Amino acid sequence: MKETNGMTANSHHLSAGHDPGKAHQDMGSGPRLVAWEITRNCNLACVHCRASATSGPYSGELDTDAALTLVNQIARTGSPIVILTGGEPLLRKDIFEIAAYGTKKGLRMVMAPNGTLVTEEIARKLSDSGIKRVSISLDGASAETHDRFRGVEGAFQGALRGIRHIRSAGIEFQINTTITQINLDQIPKIQDLAVELGAVAHHIFLLVPTGRGKYIVDRAISADQYESTLNWFYDQRSRTPLQLKATCAPHYYRILRQRAKQDGISVTFQTHGLDAVTRGCLGGVGFCFISHQGIVQPCGFLNLNCGDVTKNPFPEIWNHSEIFLSLRDFGKLKGKCGVCEYRKVCGGCRARAFEATGDYLAEEPLCNYLPRSLS
Repeated sequence: MKETNGMTANSHHLSAGHDPGKAHQDMGSGPRLVAWEITRNCNLACVHCRASATSGPYSGELDTDAALTLVNQIARTGSPIVILTGGEPLLRKDIFEIAAYGTKKGLRMVMAPNGTLVTEEIARKLSDSGIKRVSISLDGASAETHDRFRGVEGAFQGALRGIRHIRSAGIEFQINTTITQINLDQIPKIQDLAVELGAVAHHIFLLVPTGRGKYIVDRAISADQYESTLNWFYDQRSRTPLQLKATCAPHYYRILRQRAKQDGISVTFQTHGLDAVTRGCLGGVGFCFISHQGIVQPCGFLNLNCGDVTKNPFPEIWNHSEIFLSLRDFGKLKGKCGVCEYRKVCGGCRARAFEATGDYLAEEPLCNYLPRSLS
């Protein structure tokens, strides 16, 4: 799963995507990434949590048999990366059984714990069950900022301790950071810390105002700060050994093309693995989210019921959901997103559009780019 940063001869060339029409995602092909909220229980109380997760318990959580059935169904769609997330996935007693079963079925299993529960023994079990990568969120370069984000004192030191155990177990790990006004000035320091800790990648996430995130929407960065931050992130590609990826930040995939053109370079980017540079919003196109109760959504932030795996098989939902089919047809995008020459490679954040307007096909509200056809 580990990939080199930058370029490869077997890469897909990034073009501006001027042609209208549907995505290159074949309707019969499976997802590239599946994020599975294996449990909503959590030992933290993060201020930006899309699920407003707490210690629970939560009703309707898929039991072990149902979880293994779902693994079989996901495997029928191909060999996607399956992200076991939460809540806190390590609070499920059968988590290693599920991970090992996914590995046995040929799926690339990864996990997104918060790090505070990772001991030497847990790290060994992660490795034994075939977990290929672990993501740990650091939303501050210090305990003060991170703990305020996470809602629990000691979360920062707990995450660092967990990272040490993960690294000792030989499992590669990445650092995730959700960017808000609270930590915007700390992003360079967080990236330096990621290098110091031995991470292989740094993935940044731009706040989507869902769950508890609605209560800190006033701390979201502005469209101008968004653009500036993503340009800074682009500049880091030649300055850090980390693999870099922006999530919930589809504009980055426009900026990649604009900056490469300005620099007079022809760049090819990788299109597989967790650090793949493909397109902006992957919701319903190459990615989907499955809730703790088995509800399939385009992503965890876009709260639209596209099907229930306890009632219909996952492959049927993936291939035939009307919402997914709409998201794969870029000609259905509205407003300036619908006429933008970068709609195939950006697409705008469908979750932000939905939260702002109630229409998941509306234009992205946090974008200051003016399409050429409107200029």
